[in-house]
Amino acid sequence: MIKFLFSLSLVFMTSTVLAETPKRVVSVGGALTEIVYGLDAGNLLVGSDTTSYFPAKAAQLPKVGYQRTLSAEGILSLTPDLVILSDEAGPPAVLEQLKTAGVDILQVGAGRSLSDVKESIQVIAVALDKTEQSNFLISSLELASTKLNKAIAAQKDKKRIMFILQHSGGAPMVAGLDTAASSVIELSGAENAVSEYRGYKPLSPEAATAIAPDIILVTTQGLEQVGGKPALLNIPGINLTPAAKRGKVIAMDALLLLGFGPRTADAAIELNRRTNDL
Repeated sequence: MIKFLFSLSLVFMTSTVLAETPKRVVSVGGALTEIVYGLDAGNLLVGSDTTSYFPAKAAQLPKVGYQRTLSAEGILSLTPDLVILSDEAGPPAVLEQLKTAGVDILQVGAGRSLSDVKESIQVIAVALDKTEQSNFLISSLELASTKLNKAIAAQKDKKRIMFILQHSGGAPMVAGLDTAASSVIELSGAENAVSEYRGYKPLSPEAATAIAPDIILVTTQGLEQVGGKPALLNIPGINLTPAAKRGKVIAMDALLLLGFGPRTADAAIELNRRTNDL
């Protein structure tokens, strides 16, 4: 079996080129699936995970489960000759089953910057023999990045944003450092209001008062889950923040906001605009 390993979070990289271009590909991770379509290779896809719903054609593909709780049987039933996934995919036992079954795997590190996105595009393009298309996709990303930098240079101040990943029941989870949410907030020219911890932690009333964000950021899916903006602003802890008292909430699609794929610079531009319009 040939295995690709391209993990942006590691200090080393090993890679092997497939003997021939894959004809049946399963993509796991919404951002990676977007890249495949952006490379004009969507016709190679025979399946994807549940986070892959953009573009519209991706949502229509057979699904192999959530990227962190994959099923080997579901993937193998699609008889892929290549599975593209991030280093956040799992569980590990499923990946081992795929390797044992002789499936080639392209593993890409989860992106947290525009440079990471470019590298992901390049390595996937090599695997799918779409290098020429990758040049166009990267050029589009760079143009959007230039537009973003101009927007940041023109802003008057840097707003403090708190991202809430809403779950049903219990205290809402808030993004600290080393998260996709924190990265996109900073990319947009704003500041993550939470800098005291890494990852996600539940929000207590005391923490909400101390964080005191200017703006609350959520996904549209999370906002719908909690019952809309009024319900969100009435949650204990959240209701104590300056952002909630002033009704300053921004909701964006989860994949667009957190995916770190071809549309990430556009997502940061939108977040910058909406942040500075509030």
